[in-house]
Amino acid sequence: MTTALITGANRGIGAALAAAAQAKGITVIRATRAGQGGDICFDLRDPEAVRTAIATLEQPIDLLINNAGIIGPERQSTTDMDFAGMAETFAVNVAGPLAVSTACLDLLRQSPNPRILTISSQMAWMGYAKSDRIAYRASKAAVNKVMQGLATDLYGEGIAVGLIDPGWVRTQMGGKAAEFSPAEVAQGIIALAQSFTLEQTGKFFKWTGEERAF
Repeated sequence: MTTALITGANRGIGAALAAAAQAKGITVIRATRAGQGGDICFDLRDPEAVRTAIATLEQPIDLLINNAGIIGPERQSTTDMDFAGMAETFAVNVAGPLAVSTACLDLLRQSPNPRILTISSQMAWMGYAKSDRIAYRASKAAVNKVMQGLATDLYGEGIAVGLIDPGWVRTQMGGKAAEFSPAEVAQGIIALAQSFTLEQTGKFFKWTGEERAF
């Protein structure tokens, strides 16, 4: 049986991912912040707390989905930046997924088919010259590079690492006008996760399964 650890599993895409995974017979470990109903709780801004919490797990992990993230501060233009908020955005969206991934390595190494998928964003695409929400955009571009590097470093161990663009989703972050529902996006991501192979490692995919440009 496949076991998946999903961060930010209490709402939005994360909750939909947990439901979609369970519908496929996958055992789900829900990771949330304290008080949000998770099976395991930690603050992504605290790598030591991440390591301590994950060290309590004993079962192998076949699939890690780094879903948790934040949109960033109210002020995040290049000419009017809340720098403390920008730093927090990078702590959660970039360092956080790396901390979770490395803390899970021993459990992933026990799986015959270990995979790490990180939810990124179309807003990370370097082809956009847009500057709104620049702390968020930059954090997602940064996590793409970090996970690409992790894919390189883990290739020899057979641990596949990928990045997912979920599109514009109707969540608290995406808003009611967004194009896709969390359920349909989650179903696509879980389908991709189930078929994801080492040959695809280090690449960036749309939730529908097509590879996309960084």
